[in-house]
Amino acid sequence: MRILFVAGGSAATVFALAPLATAARGAGHEVVMAAVGDIVPVVAAVGLPGVSMTSSPIRDFIYRDRDGAPVTPPTDPEDQPAFTGRWFGRMAAATLGPLTDLAHDWRPDLVVGGTMMYAAGLLARRQGVPYVRHAWDAVEATLIDPGAEDELRPELERLGLSGLPAPDLFIDVCPPSLRPPDAAPAHPMACRPANTQRALEPWMYTRGGRPRVCVTAGSRVANDDGTAYLREAYVFLRDLALDVTALDAEVVIAAPESVAADLRAELPGVRAGWVPLDVVLRTCDLLVGHAGGVTTLTAMGAGVPQLLLPQWGILGPPTRRLAAYGAAVTLQPGEADRVRLAQSCRALLTESSYTERAKALAQEISEMPPPAELVGVLEKL
Repeated sequence: MRILFVAGGSAATVFALAPLATAARGAGHEVVMAAVGDIVPVVAAVGLPGVSMTSSPIRDFIYRDRDGAPVTPPTDPEDQPAFTGRWFGRMAAATLGPLTDLAHDWRPDLVVGGTMMYAAGLLARRQGVPYVRHAWDAVEATLIDPGAEDELRPELERLGLSGLPAPDLFIDVCPPSLRPPDAAPAHPMACRPANTQRALEPWMYTRGGRPRVCVTAGSRVANDDGTAYLREAYVFLRDLALDVTALDAEVVIAAPESVAADLRAELPGVRAGWVPLDVVLRTCDLLVGHAGGVTTLTAMGAGVPQLLLPQWGILGPPTRRLAAYGAAVTLQPGEADRVRLAQSCRALLTESSYTERAKALAQEISEMPPPAELVGVLEKL
């Protein structure tokens, strides 16, 4: 069987799909993963055949409309889900043609698309093959889909569709305890960490004498790039690291190597760089970060409490559910001043209930069906 996996414009979208894609390949199926051009090296780095579906980087879809006119992201959290849907819709419109060409040359029997890779569903309907929607993380797309549907109206009409095509199967990696009551029916699958690796050093898999705190703002961080949102991510990470280093803890900053040298120079004593989170998080006592979906799930699987500071409205609901479960503290924008952040970190490090709940969640994830089991479900489609 030939299976086309459609990732997106960030490394996280590749990491989310890689476990199932690898399991399918290990079972003898042919697998290809499509991604935005500058992310294809990440596909190769996790050991999968990759193909570019557009040379435009993700920022082009976020900050420009189809005609190239500038678009300003909304600051009101209420407007952000629809905006997110629209720019993912623009990405789908731009990638549908190249994906169709790929499908003409390499005919897939099945298309698996990440949560908001709407081109996957359109391509599957055009090719007459089953479509699987694969959750990237615990973020609900309910409020995001309408914006994509509105943006993709011309493509939908050309395919004779009145709305976004429903998947033949929805795979959800969100732990059952964190799924909202009105969540769509889904086949559960355990989130297995997948990230690019490097040569391990002893400190990465051993614990020291002090509590270890991992700080991250994800993979889209740059200190010398003209793109505003990459620079903003760096400032967020730097300020967060400055606050955390005030604690009596060992600090590990998970960040691209392009910014790690600057962070190490400004913050002597911290470990900064691209680290394999699947290894390092199991030696950590706390994760402090931007609430990125894949990073958050990786920490859940490692049984690590989290301090989450979601910078985008769509991340609010899943982080609040994690906090309500008792495995995290969530601070919304405007709440995370230096005093509040320090208090939250100390509580997460010293109050045993957070660690107990985090470990209970990790146990729940370990009991979900593994990716290898889902391969059989795909075969039945």
